Amino acid sequence: MRRTLALLAAVVLGLAVFAGCARTVDGEPLPVGAAGQSGTSDVDTDQFDRLLLECEVLPDETIADVVAGGGFAEQSFSGAICRWVVSGNDTVSVTFNWFEWGSINVEKETAKKLGFTTENIKIASQSAFTQRSPDRPGLCGVTARAPSRGVFTWFVEPRSAPPGDPCAAPIKLMELLLRGGQ
Repeated sequence: MRRTLALLAAVVLGLAVFAGCARTVDGEPLPVGAAGQSGTSDVDTDQFDRLLLECEVLPDETIADVVAGGGFAEQSFSGAICRWVVSGNDTVSVTFNWFEWGSINVEKETAKKLGFTTENIKIASQSAFTQRSPDRPGLCGVTARAPSRGVFTWFVEPRSAPPGDPCAAPIKLMELLLRGGQ
């Protein structure tokens, strides 16, 4: 008798759950981002106090000077990643992230799995490595241990491949960051 009551209670509960989940919603289904969205990765950050603090590790003017010899840096934000499009002598894409719980070894393994070639370096006494893509010769990323915890990564990619070392700009950005912006 107990078993029958328990089974009956389970069936009634199951039907109640299904009935509670079944409802009709008016409107027309739209793909994500199609309902009144601009189509950009911009996020309304006004509702989150200090959300973009990590994107302010270096002034926009400094980033523009380092990667494009001046010009204008326009910042955007996408999840945990800070992005800039710098317009100057060339148009340059710049990306910065700080994974507070990240590991330099995990980042390096991931870079290699993605097909990047890596080279160990030191920047401001911190262990770091460069990462380059054989398919995109102007692209260079630099990852270093963050002094407090985690890892910092800068990626720089000019729209046209400039002469010289493509890793010079992200190394300089990392050096400025690790030396406190100086």
